[in-house]
Amino acid sequence: MAKRQAKPANGESTANIGFEAKLWLAADKLRNNMDAAEYKHVVLGLIFLKYISDSFEEMRAKLLAGEGDYAGADPEDADEYRAENVFWVPKEARWSHLQSNAKQPTIGKTVDDAMVAIERDNPRLKGVLPKDYARPALDKHRLGELIDLIGTIGLGDAANRAKDVLGRVYEYFLTQFASAEGKNGGQFYTPSCIVRLLVEMLGPYKGRVYDPCCGSGGMFVQSEKFVVEHGGRIGDISIYGQESNSTTRRLAIMNLAIRGIEADFGPEHADTFRRDLHKDLKAQFVLANPPFNDSDWHRVDDDVRWKYGTPPKGNANYAWVQHFIHHLAPDGMAGFVLANGSMSSNQSGEGDIRKAIVEADLVDCMVALPGQLFYSTQIPVCLWFLTKSKNDGKHRGHSRETLFIDARKLGTLVDRVHRELTEEDIKKIVSTYRAWRGEKTAGKYEDIAGFCKSAKTEEIAGHGYVLTPGRYVGAEEVEADDEPFEEKMARLVAELNTQFSESAKLEQTIRANLRGLGYGG
Repeated sequence: MAKRQAKPANGESTANIGFEAKLWLAADKLRNNMDAAEYKHVVLGLIFLKYISDSFEEMRAKLLAGEGDYAGADPEDADEYRAENVFWVPKEARWSHLQSNAKQPTIGKTVDDAMVAIERDNPRLKGVLPKDYARPALDKHRLGELIDLIGTIGLGDAANRAKDVLGRVYEYFLTQFASAEGKNGGQFYTPSCIVRLLVEMLGPYKGRVYDPCCGSGGMFVQSEKFVVEHGGRIGDISIYGQESNSTTRRLAIMNLAIRGIEADFGPEHADTFRRDLHKDLKAQFVLANPPFNDSDWHRVDDDVRWKYGTPPKGNANYAWVQHFIHHLAPDGMAGFVLANGSMSSNQSGEGDIRKAIVEADLVDCMVALPGQLFYSTQIPVCLWFLTKSKNDGKHRGHSRETLFIDARKLGTLVDRVHRELTEEDIKKIVSTYRAWRGEKTAGKYEDIAGFCKSAKTEEIAGHGYVLTPGRYVGAEEVEADDEPFEEKMARLVAELNTQFSESAKLEQTIRANLRGLGYGG
């Protein structure tokens, strides 16, 4: 399991924070023989309860004090809390009640009752929270210990930091569970560094943000963080999502609710290709990480979304690409993750669809990423950036031109099998893209051999509409070597002879030592 995880939005590595990691190790010890996929909902459900209870108690303290705008307010009036976007928490669901009963054998039922009460009094959460803490398979002694452990989150911190601490813990635990569950369980989780890169590239300051395969909602959380960090407010963007897995959809709702973010996930879970829950939506920003090379998907041949060609039944990659394009507003941009094969495949008409999309001048930028970024797959991946607004005069006038970035040499190994993009890596890619787009604060764009190249559509056509950055950026320039060949060879031969001599002396010494021990010949 990774010892370091992807960085949160503030740029501070969770490896340096330490608190989340210690909490994870303590919580993981309580897992016993429970599967990570099952334990995930036990832990995240409790963290969610702790968060809304802390927020409630903070608001309640203000109402009890009755100062300023809260003069004369009733601390037991649920509407006072809802007016401030705070969930109303009934007495039987407050953390103090749970913690005082943590050592009781009935603690499982107490938690279930708390979840039911919160859903009853907060319609937004109806059918979302886990409610199976009383099941016999869940060790009640360990559950009580887990409640005591989670009860330590935020203690000693200023009240206005509790939300940030809990949010960080929630995000960290999602990351760790993705790693612990491996290929099957981690399919919904996109590493934080990739999400940050997508968001920083697109810059979703204001408008509608859409993810039709939203998983646990990481794209939305990062988008809201981006807005706030750049001087905007939560609510400057409107969020629309869809998720086919009912359990993962509930996680997404909880993930956003813990941060006070409103979102429209449609009335229920649904497969995007079978039933598009946001059929009429035209979004300014599409961010997504769809399933890679999905062969088990539902296709309708005359679907209105197949504007550039009917995607093959055996691979949904170009179904997703066209779905994203279909939902873009006239000034919209899309950034998404796909398997590398999408950039070059000519199977079953995929090459023709890609050609049509390139010729429609929709492909803004392609980024090849380093391997080992995902917990759930070793498939090499790339980022696509599409836009409908190359010619609107607001950007940079790169009509019929595409930026290619080869970032395969970037990234740092955080353990033997996982790599992450550093702050510097993300900054390098983003600044290159922004400079190419002509943003005044980003400096002047220049092609860099081995890293980036701005290519005309005619050049892309000459490569058979293959979009692999390596085809365009060329080889990295090697530093000039002014040493004359004869002198260089003489120097290298002399160094080699010296090494041979030292090797022979070392061999003689080792043989002499072995003979002294009675093993030599």
